[in-house]
Amino acid sequence: MKNIAELDEFMCRPSPALVNDISKIQGDIMVLGAGGKMGPTLCKLAANAIREAGVSKRIYAVSRFSDKEHARDLKNHGIEVFPTDLLNEDHLGRLPHIPNIIYMAGRKFGTSEDQSLTWAMNTYLPGRIADKFRHSNIVVFSTGNVYPFVDVDSGGCREDSPTGPVGIYANTCLGRENVFSYFSNRYGTPVLMFRLNYAIDLRYGVLLEIAKSVYSGKPLDITTGYFNVVWQGYANEVAIRSLLHCDSPPRILNVTGMETVSARETANKFASLFNKKAEFIGMEQETALISNASYCMHLFGEPTVSLDDMIEMVAKWVMSGGETLDKPTHFQEREGKY
Repeated sequence: MKNIAELDEFMCRPSPALVNDISKIQGDIMVLGAGGKMGPTLCKLAANAIREAGVSKRIYAVSRFSDKEHARDLKNHGIEVFPTDLLNEDHLGRLPHIPNIIYMAGRKFGTSEDQSLTWAMNTYLPGRIADKFRHSNIVVFSTGNVYPFVDVDSGGCREDSPTGPVGIYANTCLGRENVFSYFSNRYGTPVLMFRLNYAIDLRYGVLLEIAKSVYSGKPLDITTGYFNVVWQGYANEVAIRSLLHCDSPPRILNVTGMETVSARETANKFASLFNKKAEFIGMEQETALISNASYCMHLFGEPTVSLDDMIEMVAKWVMSGGETLDKPTHFQEREGKY
């Protein structure tokens, strides 16, 4: 992939399984918070699957759309765009009632500086959404941050593992889940909690951050020495297909890659591809924020883009000077301060 257009086309290419499942989803789909890192490609992936399946179904993209280019691009793909401030009651009230909701709205970075906005976005707003769309299927984007740090040799937290969020962001995300659970239990709303760990494309993500450190000769902090990653195209596909797996009480789904990935080993792989030497600071701790996604693999199959594929693609992207987003993951953060 030499440019954004080729990357976009690759991520938005539906698999046969998605094409098959999109025809089983009854009714239109609305994506709330569609203007973020994953939203635009998720919407276009769904639209492409609908066209390939030959079914009649509309995709609605809802966001403030501070990046107007995202809105124009989505319109060009036949997606209905609703510029909306979800915290504005008038805006929220004007949204149509759609039978399938993918809820991606939320706040992570800056959570420690403006805690009231974080709580409003991550816990108050979910209640308004869950009440308005009580008759819809709802896939709720959440995070593996709701789990505690666990031993790196444990294989990661499973869906039935105890939660143990660290910091404001993680606690509000667990609050989001509990608010949706309340309304699901009250109204019988089918919900799925989509606990995602580090989806990446070539423009952002943990692998890019490690690659850039190695390529620039900057020492990499490996205190948090292990993590999970998954290709963004796979995560988007699973989110859409998860509309067929919503339930009440809500179903929980860990979404990430199969491996517990070593930051040190990953840096050394990049160093080999760059013909450089990786430099490190710190020493790996015995615990990390890692999840076990075996249930996801059971339901949806394994990602077709492997860890080695991602490393090679990110390396080529960095060496060619590919465009990147200024959206660091802060994967090394151990105190929950974002």
